Amino acid sequence: MLVSPSVLSCDFGNIQRDTQMLHNSSADWLHIDVMDGVFVPNISFGFPVLQAIRKHTDKILDVHLMIANPDAYLEEFKKAGADILTVHYEVCPHLHRTIGRIQELGMKAGVALNPHTPIEVLSEVAPMLDLVLIMSVNPGFGGQKFIAAANDKVARLKSLRQSTNSHFLIEVDGGVNLETGAQLAQAGADALVAGSFVFGASDPVATIAALKSL
Repeated sequence: MLVSPSVLSCDFGNIQRDTQMLHNSSADWLHIDVMDGVFVPNISFGFPVLQAIRKHTDKILDVHLMIANPDAYLEEFKKAGADILTVHYEVCPHLHRTIGRIQELGMKAGVALNPHTPIEVLSEVAPMLDLVLIMSVNPGFGGQKFIAAANDKVARLKSLRQSTNSHFLIEVDGGVNLETGAQLAQAGADALVAGSFVFGASDPVATIAALKSL
């Protein structure tokens, strides 16, 4: 299991310390949530914070754009250090073009689906994708309760991947802990995002290792 701890849940006053902790842990990626207060009802951080995180780790930066107009900023996220760039289906009217541009810039391209969005909307672009991010909470805030329907959604997405001869990774974000993570692993998830579960633990490094063992 790939584990991508969400930096949104770190101590912002000690972001260098927490980044270095993640760097030294068994975490595979660092998940960076970018929110604009338009697409989601919250504002997080942008390019300066991403650049600061990049200075303190060479691990993959898994950047999740919860913003209304991602196409305007793709080049800037590449320059700031993003390795994987995930956009939301719900805000991309020309998704095929957006995916292609992300990949042209040298990043892996992901598409995120909100809880109400069916996986079938990706059938035409599935072979292009490097990653699909299933939201198992409504995006915008950490610490929310896991939406159990995500398990079936992951299983159906795995079937879609096979039927379209695609090779994207299946990532899940929201309410992930050891119990829900085990369910998602059984359903076919390849990567788990965990924020408050990791940073709220008495031993975040051991918690990351436990998630990886699922």
